[in-house]
Amino acid sequence: MGWFWGSSSPSGDDDKAKDPLRNLDPSLREFLKKESPVKYGSSNPPATSQPQRPVASTPQPSERLPSKTPAASLNPSSPETQSDPKIPAQSLYQDGRYAHLWKTYQSQHDIEAANKSDQEKIDDVLEGYKYRKAEIGRAALENCALEQWEVNDCFRNGGWASRLTMCKDENRELQRCYNMQGKFLKALGYLSTFDRPPEVDEQIQMHADTLYHRMLDQEKAIEAAKAEGKPVPEFPPLLSSQTKFSSAAGAAHANLEENKFKPSDLPPKVQAAFKKRLDGLTDEEREVEERAIKAEIQAGEQVAQSLGSIYERQAEEKRLRKEQGKETIGDKISSIFGFR
Repeated sequence: MGWFWGSSSPSGDDDKAKDPLRNLDPSLREFLKKESPVKYGSSNPPATSQPQRPVASTPQPSERLPSKTPAASLNPSSPETQSDPKIPAQSLYQDGRYAHLWKTYQSQHDIEAANKSDQEKIDDVLEGYKYRKAEIGRAALENCALEQWEVNDCFRNGGWASRLTMCKDENRELQRCYNMQGKFLKALGYLSTFDRPPEVDEQIQMHADTLYHRMLDQEKAIEAAKAEGKPVPEFPPLLSSQTKFSSAAGAAHANLEENKFKPSDLPPKVQAAFKKRLDGLTDEEREVEERAIKAEIQAGEQVAQSLGSIYERQAEEKRLRKEQGKETIGDKISSIFGFR
């Protein structure tokens, strides 16, 4: 209900009275407009701000497709796009708020990695290699879950003959499954120490289990053909050199044929150990064992490269300190005794 004598203030004063930011400093008003998710319409904008554009009506579906798109909107490398700071995934506001604060953001992992000493970096490389070897055993046991269940069922519900022999047949199958699954995992690149997504590790583990059961099916088909007097069927190689895994990070393992070191380049003692591992194996098992040996050599090369880069950086820093006359006592001792 209005007053009898009408409103004494013009319409402009009414708009000003409705403005919640009317009494604020212009710089503070600009800051609130930039950072606040709620956009307040101010009827008294500061002199430096651009005039507000009129609100256009909602276009009809036939009007939503412009006949000509501006070139600036199609050019991703425009200066405005390049000047905007990138918002990391850790930010709760992906709409651009507080982007200037995230420009200097560093994760805890990056800070810890930058502050690690050379000895800690060396320990990380060695521990990573040991961790991958332990993971191979865990993944192999996980793939042999059915064989483990058969051994447990034999001890619980098996006959007296099986219990007297300590379930020898079931334990033999479990042991073979564990050994072959580990070899398949190595041959497929599970031992490599470079970082990759967990999805790739799962793909390698599943593919190793598939290859093992394919090998068992091939052995049963060969035995059945020999028992029936038929010619032995021929199968393609279990491990193809073109085996790849779909992942944004690339293939799960590098080409084993590109190794710098070949088994023939290793010391005679190591070659003898490798040859002993190949004795008494079938053709399929021998193929898998050879690929596993190459994978072990490749993993050793990766560890050597990681350690070599650390040692080279240490030598360069030591040389610079010596040239600048800031050689430490540890540098002098290492030079005397020939340490790194």
